[in-house]
Amino acid sequence: MDTTYNALPDTADRIVYVRPLKVAMLPDKLRAQLGEAKTVYAVHGEDGEQLALVADRGLAFSLARAHDFAPVNAH
Repeated sequence: MDTTYNALPDTADRIVYVRPLKVAMLPDKLRAQLGEAKTVYAVHGEDGEQLALVADRGLAFSLARAHDFAPVNAH
């Protein structure tokens, strides 16, 4: 399929990866700030650097798009 989507950046370096993280796996100091949340979503750059942690998947995608990145799911 050769369909162009103008909403996404053309370059690969504008891709970020969104993946769920179990709050239980985070450091104690951070867990204390998250209250009752069981899962948060991390936004990572192509090099694996964590760029952001947010409360839900929709927010992670919105945040990425607001900064001209193309978010994709990572498992």
